[in-house]
Amino acid sequence: MFALASYALRRPNEIKFVAVAEPNEERRARFAKEHNIPPERVFKSWEELLDQPQICRALLICTQDKDHYKPTMKALEIGYDILLEKPMATDPREALEMGRKAEELGKLLTVCHSMRYSPFFSKLKELTDSKIIGRIMNIQWTENVGYWHQAHSFVRGNWRRSDETSPMILAKCCHDMDMIANIVGGNCEKVSSFGGLTFFKEENAPEGSTARCTDGCKVEHECAFSALKWYYNEKDDWPQNVVSLTPTMEARWAALKDGPYGRCVYRCDNNVVDHQVVNLAFDNEVSVSFTMSAFSTENTRTLKIMGTNGEIRAYDKRNEFEIILFTGERYKIHPQQIEGGHNGADTRLMIEFIEQLERGDTMGKSSGSVSARSHLIAFAAEQSRVTGQTIDMAEYIEALQ
Repeated sequence: MFALASYALRRPNEIKFVAVAEPNEERRARFAKEHNIPPERVFKSWEELLDQPQICRALLICTQDKDHYKPTMKALEIGYDILLEKPMATDPREALEMGRKAEELGKLLTVCHSMRYSPFFSKLKELTDSKIIGRIMNIQWTENVGYWHQAHSFVRGNWRRSDETSPMILAKCCHDMDMIANIVGGNCEKVSSFGGLTFFKEENAPEGSTARCTDGCKVEHECAFSALKWYYNEKDDWPQNVVSLTPTMEARWAALKDGPYGRCVYRCDNNVVDHQVVNLAFDNEVSVSFTMSAFSTENTRTLKIMGTNGEIRAYDKRNEFEIILFTGERYKIHPQQIEGGHNGADTRLMIEFIEQLERGDTMGKSSGSVSARSHLIAFAAEQSRVTGQTIDMAEYIEALQ
């Protein structure tokens, strides 16, 4: 609603939404109103929509993680081209099958790997391909989730439980696995991973805390995760608009009193990790160390790419690259930014998707088959974390066939 679909409101001459399927009544009504969708094209579920004859060229499938596979497969059979939210699926076999099905039918299946379209990460790919730092040898890549973002999305929010959605390394970091593989250029051979849920548990709840921040919690005023501090206001931005679309104090209080976002972060039903590391070995001898952590003040990515001639230090939130060469040369680059969410990535994603539709091109930079292969790295990382074993990717993929 607020990310990809908003492009149609800014560029109505390029794309128009003619139907919506949304189980939440308030969201469904708002989307239909914003895009002037007639009542007969407003559906309560994806099943209702896909029971109709094909009504347009393409679909945006933005259901929850576990609800990607079935609507995607049915929509492809009907004849739709698809822009699919990540992760593709919560099962590696399903991801591979989705990519194969799109290719067999000659349909466009583009996965929302926004980093592939980001001006920042596109520039990073350009720099590494230019060999400005020589041959890549090592990568240190950190996903600073941010303490507040962890609390919102992965403790209180939709992605808090791996059994209901997907493991955090897939839900949050399939972007990173995809972009890392894209930059390295080789095939990932081995994966190992460690991590767990350590902090956001009831045993760490402060004395005097209550089940909800609205229940007269004695430590709410000093708690960094207080739902009242984060949500009890009339802001109509993310993440406030996730709690309640109506930006009034009354609506927010009702949502916090009864909904998931008013719960104490130490007393939720979450089970996804709050910290994880992944080590990757590629067949071109590049090694990667990836860290994801809730325990950061910023929600950003920081990384260092080390090559035979120098290194690139990158700071996503600052939109900055620092090039440091062994010759002593040192300088900074700030890529040109554009409008749109995810630092312009959402805009570029929509532009390229529309252009692919116009060309009839079914193999883009984040096609289903390409994305499924990078998804397998995230699936393997989670298997390694759970089992404590290093995963041989060739054996892992063979077992999926």
